[in-house]
Amino acid sequence: MRYLAVLKGNAVSEAGYVPTEEDMAGMGAFIDQAMQAGWLLATEGLLPSARATRVALSAGQRTVTDGPFTESKELIASYALMQVDSREEAIEHTWSFLDMLGEGEVELWPVFEVEAPHAG
Repeated sequence: MRYLAVLKGNAVSEAGYVPTEEDMAGMGAFIDQAMQAGWLLATEGLLPSARATRVALSAGQRTVTDGPFTESKELIASYALMQVDSREEAIEHTWSFLDMLGEGEVELWPVFEVEAPHAG
């Protein structure tokens, strides 16, 4: 099963924080190890919401809203797509990531998957 892990943004990520070389090296090693282990499929950090755009369709009306977005619950700092055997495994990998960051909040979203029909 796949899970999308969404690291929630905060004042630091919205300010355009750029990690130190040491932080980047540590995170790079963690990402390489996770990808080689096969549970991490993709991950990237996101730019602050000031650079984002929201596209919506409601009651036939199209709207485009440029950031920044002020509602903190809408902010996303990064994402990771994981391939795991269980929710518990996704949680354990998320703890490893948060331990490296030192703090943060991640939402884990199971990815909808359609099973291929069995040949029979």
